[in-house]
Amino acid sequence: MTSQSAAALRSRYVDQAASDLEENRRLQQELQERISMLKQEEALLGDIISLAERYEGFADASRLPEQLQDEPVATKPQQKQKRVAAGTAARRTAPAKTASAGTPAKAGAEGKPRQALLGDLLMKLLGKYDEPRLAKELRDELLKKHPDRSPTPQVVRNTLESLVAKGRIQRHKQQRSVMYTLVKQDG
Repeated sequence: MTSQSAAALRSRYVDQAASDLEENRRLQQELQERISMLKQEEALLGDIISLAERYEGFADASRLPEQLQDEPVATKPQQKQKRVAAGTAARRTAPAKTASAGTPAKAGAEGKPRQALLGDLLMKLLGKYDEPRLAKELRDELLKKHPDRSPTPQVVRNTLESLVAKGRIQRHKQQRSVMYTLVKQDG
């Protein structure tokens, strides 16, 4: 092997290794972002389970937390309560955990006004437009109008998809974009 071919081979190996290293770092960054998102989801799911167990004592199983207009509720992000609807029935057989009077959920429930549901806020924003809107646009507008709320883009998309499943809004796909409009009520 000549020194010229050895140098060319070494150069190719270095170039390939540099390319692989760059790809490796990109994948690590993607995984870190995914892990961060999964940790947020884990916390959200833990709160959902906690809320579901908290509402186990109601006699009417169809009565959901967002329907309790007269009762004060902890001012945690309301998206959690919307997801309770899907998982409450399945978790009713789980043993209830007793909460002491000093727990944050109980302390937050006393005397504080109920925070508007994320789905209701998004529907109100969608109602202002006749044309379809991107989830990102809706989230940006929500953050401006409700600075006390800071749902992640994924939570906004999940809430919008939940509203689609309930038939309250419509999903429109335009190329690679997903957009949403409010379902017009007859009457």
